[in-house]
Amino acid sequence: MISPSLGKKIEAAGLDLALVEQRVAQALAEDAHAGDLTSKATIGENHRSTATFNARKTGTIAGTLVAAAVLEECGLNNYEIKVNDGTSVEAGTTLITVEGNTRAILLAERTALNFLSHLSGIASLTSSWVKEVAGTKAKVRDTRKTTPSMRELEKYAVRMGGGANHRMTLSDGALIKDNHIAAAGSVTDAINRVKREFPGVEIEVEVDNLEQLKEALHVGVDIVLLDNMSIEETKAAVELAKHSPTKLESSGGLTLENANAYASTGVDYLAVGALTHSAPVLDIGLDF
Repeated sequence: MISPSLGKKIEAAGLDLALVEQRVAQALAEDAHAGDLTSKATIGENHRSTATFNARKTGTIAGTLVAAAVLEECGLNNYEIKVNDGTSVEAGTTLITVEGNTRAILLAERTALNFLSHLSGIASLTSSWVKEVAGTKAKVRDTRKTTPSMRELEKYAVRMGGGANHRMTLSDGALIKDNHIAAAGSVTDAINRVKREFPGVEIEVEVDNLEQLKEALHVGVDIVLLDNMSIEETKAAVELAKHSPTKLESSGGLTLENANAYASTGVDYLAVGALTHSAPVLDIGLDF
């Protein structure tokens, strides 16, 4: 069970405690449903050790609270988180120390590292994007291109890297995409149908060209997503919308190399699915 003190920290970080408990329990069961055979055979039942989780590469950390939840689920309560989530660290930095039963530490090791390395990888990649657009008004946002059952944790990692979250679920607002427009008949019809069905909900609509943008601005929406537009097209879109309260978001074809160029056009957001679907893990290890 997760201790009340750790539970409060998890909730204060904006995470669902029940979800974290569930994900940790599932991951531990997946890794050792019948126990750790190797440790049982090679290590005495009462053997004790001290171990440290260390960053082996430079990066931004996320997931220390989840790793701590893994430790507690394995009966390890004598630990200390040395680095808070959202902190950028150098290679060699100690993130967590733990003392306790050696078998329990080894039982927790891989699951804790899987969460910590994956989430820190997302935070590190997000931080790189945020640095690229520094000095512009654009915010880097994630998408729903997340690992099934890991969305809340992955979007948390984006926040720890300095990014912003888009919708958590399909119920958090309307994002009218090309298939919705095709089914509804037009940009105008799609927008008006959402307004009638769900008055007051935030509406974002995806457009492929400037004519569709003009149509969306005329009907009125909160955000327009500029899909796969060139830098020049994006500049023209910003000019068209400069007297409108509608915000603009660039999406598609974005890379770290062109992020600043797109952000410098004056758009409000960059939508970057790669933050969650393509982030490499941050190399973190556990050492006795």
